[in-house]
Amino acid sequence: MSAETILTNARIVLADSVLESGTVLVRDGHIAEISEGRSQAASAIDLKGDYLLPGLIELHTDNLEKHLAPRPGVRWPGVPALLAHDAQIAAAGITTVFDAVVLGNTIGQSTRLELLDLSVEAVDQARAAGLTRADHLLHLRCEVADPIVLELFDKVSDHPLVKLVSLMDHTPGQRQFVDLAQYALYYQKKHNVSDSELQAMIVSTKANQEKYADLHRRTLAEACRERGIPTAAHDDATLAHVEESAELGITISEFPTTMEAASASRERGMTTIMGAPNVVRGGSHSGNIAAHALAEEGLLDALSSDYVPISMLHAAFKLHDQHGLTLPDAVATVSRNPARMLKLDDRGEIAAGKRADLVRVTQHQGLPLVRQVWREGDRIA
Repeated sequence: MSAETILTNARIVLADSVLESGTVLVRDGHIAEISEGRSQAASAIDLKGDYLLPGLIELHTDNLEKHLAPRPGVRWPGVPALLAHDAQIAAAGITTVFDAVVLGNTIGQSTRLELLDLSVEAVDQARAAGLTRADHLLHLRCEVADPIVLELFDKVSDHPLVKLVSLMDHTPGQRQFVDLAQYALYYQKKHNVSDSELQAMIVSTKANQEKYADLHRRTLAEACRERGIPTAAHDDATLAHVEESAELGITISEFPTTMEAASASRERGMTTIMGAPNVVRGGSHSGNIAAHALAEEGLLDALSSDYVPISMLHAAFKLHDQHGLTLPDAVATVSRNPARMLKLDDRGEIAAGKRADLVRVTQHQGLPLVRQVWREGDRIA
């Protein structure tokens, strides 16, 4: 894109309204002006009545892992894997992505320990070479019941791209996996372990939780406060979970599993993020609270693509089409609200002075489809 570009004949989704036929002037990577009507300039790009949305902001995705480890035992070179992930992210309309890397294990997931260094190195190298389409940052997902999670955290927590930390406890029998039968079904299918192996892992994980989880949760929360890193509680399910999170200064509730936890989080001033696939599917794959139920109660602030990058756009439009949100409010769950949660004040909405992170969206048979994507005024998809 040139230093100055005009996008016209667009339905522009603003913070609190939709400009049905408007024009956006982009200058030097930022939005310079928004106006009603069509531009007559010869250089104007005609969006033919498609929607123009702010670039999507993704706070929690493990999509990079799928490219680094495409099959059990297979490892792909870091930068090519990162760029394949990056292309998929950009094609989904995501212009800012927090690549989630896991610190610690619960059920013998040694692959994720191996991928920690590979992920960080790949992001570093690709950014340094100017190869990425989207803006890549890091989200550290800390498994508090793991004996070495503090050691792993100290290793990477001062990295300048670390902008979000979540505190997780995937010990079976609570939070996401209250139902042990559901837990067994999920992990045996995902990790191909026998009944006896699974039971041994459950016993070991529960012992580690009892020994380490509380201490590690408090230590990590304090370390994040000292570093000024926003911190999320993961899979809070009960009032006690939320009260503990609030006591630790946690500001984000990531994937609360019950209405009780989501309501209590809101009462304590926390913002809530849920999975976009949950919205698209109509419910949680783990049998927990449906994200659309929180949206209908005014308890949903943001959406994450989690494991399906394109789900963010689909979920936002579904919240508007089927669950009562205005289009600006629905789009805010994947743009303005995540930006505010992480203090990314230069992006997240179409407004003068903001970064020109923009997505052209058309609809086909009722589904939103990405047509074009710009990051800081440059076409990336």
